[in-house]
Amino acid sequence: MTSMLPEDGEYLTTGWEPDVAPADSLVRQAVDAHVSWARALTAAARGTFADGSGWCSGSGGAASALLNVAIVTAPPHDWADTVRSISAAYPEGVTAILISPFPAPDLSPHGFALVGHPPLMFRPTTTSTRTPATALEVREARSAQELQDAERVLVQGYPMPDMADLPPGDFYRTDVVEGPTRVFVGYDDGVPVASSAAHSAAGVTVVENVAVLPSARGKGAGAALTWAATTTWPDQGAVLLASDDGQPVYERLGYLRIVRWTCWVRP
Repeated sequence: MTSMLPEDGEYLTTGWEPDVAPADSLVRQAVDAHVSWARALTAAARGTFADGSGWCSGSGGAASALLNVAIVTAPPHDWADTVRSISAAYPEGVTAILISPFPAPDLSPHGFALVGHPPLMFRPTTTSTRTPATALEVREARSAQELQDAERVLVQGYPMPDMADLPPGDFYRTDVVEGPTRVFVGYDDGVPVASSAAHSAAGVTVVENVAVLPSARGKGAGAALTWAATTTWPDQGAVLLASDDGQPVYERLGYLRIVRWTCWVRP
């Protein structure tokens, strides 16, 4: 059995070193892609992005907790030190979300409250599923007006009430979709009722910001907008963080349950 042991001094990779390629594992890809998405969110909110050893934080300001997202990017050697570093990235009184892909201890002594354990889901390109049927007209939002329509649905349908007072087009600006981010909006007889976003990074597509107005729920709008984002780059797989209620919808679109992450919030 000694032949299974490494040579003296041989380095054993964990898969979470900074120089390891994202494709080392699907979870590593998903982490790196979500870090890129957090960076894009922060840029859209004209905020500041910071990263340290094993963590990153996007601070989009006090407009919405959903714009203040921190991610643990490698298994912490010292959780207390990692959480202190993340907390220091946000001013006092600013609500922030902390996402950990790794099992975490109780962070309540550090001022964080547990939100839940959202499932990471993945849709490989080899999956064959039917395009969801919908009566909506689904468009990629390119013009300033289309982006404002998608933004309004996001604020009202997600919802993001803390962003309601921002000027139209302040978040989904035309420059936001000039890079690896795409935004979609669904219209019902010309009225915007659903939206979604797709972000390409680390070789996968991150599906985010799926929002449907109450008047359009239960009619397949969410599935249609999720599908539009999922297939934006058809040559790469897609990942998303689901709710337990949303899992069946995503499974019908070909998504597989991979692992549960953990979400905390600092009130």
